[in-house]
Amino acid sequence: MKGWALTFVLAAVFGLCVGPFYWLAMAATHANSDIFSWPPRFYPGDQLVANTAKLEESIGLVNVLGNTLFVAVVQTAGAIVVSLLAGYAFAKFQFVGRNAFFVLLLSTLVIPGGVTIIPIFEMMNDFGLIDSFPALILPSLSVPFGIFLMRQSLLAIPDELLDAARVDGAGELRVLWRVVIPVMRPVLAALAVFLFLGAWNDFLWPLIALRTPEMYTLPVALATLQGLARTDFGQVMVGTAISSLPMMVLFLVLQKQFISGLLAGATKG
Repeated sequence: MKGWALTFVLAAVFGLCVGPFYWLAMAATHANSDIFSWPPRFYPGDQLVANTAKLEESIGLVNVLGNTLFVAVVQTAGAIVVSLLAGYAFAKFQFVGRNAFFVLLLSTLVIPGGVTIIPIFEMMNDFGLIDSFPALILPSLSVPFGIFLMRQSLLAIPDELLDAARVDGAGELRVLWRVVIPVMRPVLAALAVFLFLGAWNDFLWPLIALRTPEMYTLPVALATLQGLARTDFGQVMVGTAISSLPMMVLFLVLQKQFISGLLAGATKG
């Protein structure tokens, strides 16, 4: 009896998690007039190509996807580098004010992101970067949570291991590349997913910083489809479905890194 109850609960949770994505995928294949019809149409339609073509015509889907992918990849890579270097410094170097600076860094985690919008806009405007990709990328290179995560993970690496590499003649960058990064793969992969998800789905800051439609990222471009009188939900569903794909692909790509990194960490001395 317990087994059947557990199976039922797991099936219900699975349905709640997967159901909305299934309905989204099915709705993307139907015409706008059929999406909210009753009874709901939980089977594939024949309007996927037409909806995709209309979406390309409305927002320039290929260009918007390119913009979003470029910003997300560069922003994620840059933030990982900054987080790793800063976390390495906080964890393994002794310098005046280290603890005070780290406490100050942690204090920024409680500041709502919306509070910093106006100061960041003023800075980007003074630099002449508004309506450009650097305006989206530069403010997101320093991620306090990423630095905190790297620092806490690096504290678990014995100093003796790094000292042994230094005795063998390795410089700090080589120690970082040859010793630290291989051990940190699971954490780096988790942080990459976290950062990429945030960059890919970011809406508020790109909406404020970008003015040219050709520069729009996918969330901003999809928001322009919602009209005051009529909204073509077929296009919206296609765009939303496409925006969900990269995270699934990213997880599948990094899944091996998660598993191999955890196994490597479990078998090393």
